[in-house]
Amino acid sequence: MPLLFQTVVNGLLVGGIYAAISIGFQLAFGVLDVVDFAVGGWAMLGGYAGYWLATLLHADLYISLPVCLIFFGIVGYLVGPLIYRVRTSRYARPALMALAFTFGIATLMRGGALTLWGFNTRSLSSVFGEVSFQIFGITLPLLRLIAFAIALAASAGLTIFLRATRTGLAIRATAQSKEYAALMGVDVKRISMLVYGIYTGITGMTGVLLAAIYSVTPEVGIRYTLLAFFVVVLAGLGSAAGVLAAGLLLGVLEALVAIYIGASYTYLIVFGVLYLALLVAPQGLFQRPQQGFRA
Repeated sequence: MPLLFQTVVNGLLVGGIYAAISIGFQLAFGVLDVVDFAVGGWAMLGGYAGYWLATLLHADLYISLPVCLIFFGIVGYLVGPLIYRVRTSRYARPALMALAFTFGIATLMRGGALTLWGFNTRSLSSVFGEVSFQIFGITLPLLRLIAFAIALAASAGLTIFLRATRTGLAIRATAQSKEYAALMGVDVKRISMLVYGIYTGITGMTGVLLAAIYSVTPEVGIRYTLLAFFVVVLAGLGSAAGVLAAGLLLGVLEALVAIYIGASYTYLIVFGVLYLALLVAPQGLFQRPQQGFRA
């Protein structure tokens, strides 16, 4: 029983980070109408950025996290117009072209990381990594607690931003209908660029947390992309409120499978659960019968 409780707690702590990656991915989908295959690549690059900041500048998490948030936010803001241009192209099937474009970005990220840093696994050390607490016999690593708190704060901050600011209102209007938003004076292109920048900033920052808890290689991007797809599809496309619950569920499920069945069966069981869940609720477990992105 103690092992079960410990496993569930570990899964919940990691699941919060999965939710942080996925909520930005969900937001980008809601506004740009693009399923971004590069979501795991942004997390992977964030992990490498955190590693090199720690290695070259001896920067710990309290420095590397805001730096990566700002840096990847700026990079995403600059990349956003390219995706917007492809998505709004007059050529046939712009949605398919946008998928191909983001897949190309993901491939470029992976290939560039392999060229620059090779296959070697790199771990991000932190002063918080060796500290843990014992509560009712359950070990709570400080690093995972901090990562969980930051992930929840990022998700909550994004939700408040969308609900309580004029820019957030413009983002939600754009997600509901780009045509109507443009008629109301919203600069849809600028909003799309801003949303993509927010998404890449949060994802890059979260990649630093994942590199500190686990490690980083050029191959982890594919894994994080699959996990983000799982969370968003299980929550329901357009259900931001369900992303947190789906992320926590994924973290617990992954931890239980790794401990009691075997890590090699993780993807088989995780996506088997997703398949069964979608048979019961094709719109997602947390999707209400309405359209559009909801904060």
